[in-house]
Amino acid sequence: MSGAPTVLILPGYGNSGPAHWQTLWERDHPAYRRVNQKSWDEPRRADWVAELEGAVTGAPGRVTLAAHSLGCVAVAHWAAMSAHCDRVTGALLVAPPDIERKDAPRDVHDFRPIPVAALPFPSIVVASTDDLYSDFARAEGWAKAWGSRLVSLGAAGHINADAGYGPWPAGLALLAQLT
Repeated sequence: MSGAPTVLILPGYGNSGPAHWQTLWERDHPAYRRVNQKSWDEPRRADWVAELEGAVTGAPGRVTLAAHSLGCVAVAHWAAMSAHCDRVTGALLVAPPDIERKDAPRDVHDFRPIPVAALPFPSIVVASTDDLYSDFARAEGWAKAWGSRLVSLGAAGHINADAGYGPWPAGLALLAQLT
């Protein structure tokens, strides 16, 4: 497996809209591939993990993962069960949500509990100090458990289009560290 790795884009609950950094990266980099899900609005862990498994094994070589929100949790679940983690050069895990909170949407409960085993590939967790969906301390804990480097963006919301993260060149620079 030689050459540049395929970048797999893993959106979260509800998918990533047209102004989201994941969508813009995919548009601007034809080799980047979105891992599509059977249902973005009624996610099922088994389905999301199976789609990621198929995308990893179907890629022509190694892959780098660029996950946002619930996509981060899907990566952790996938890594805990897949025999193909050796194909992953690294994972950029942006704004992992605390789906174990009491106020988490019922639709994401199937992804509970969040795995806390070390990931078998390099990873970077990017978190915000004012994310509506997760306290920074929780993101810090997952980064430690997953063996990830933690990058704090300060007060950056959910690190999505609504928070002003469109093209996000700094995120691309972090991704490049993993490829």
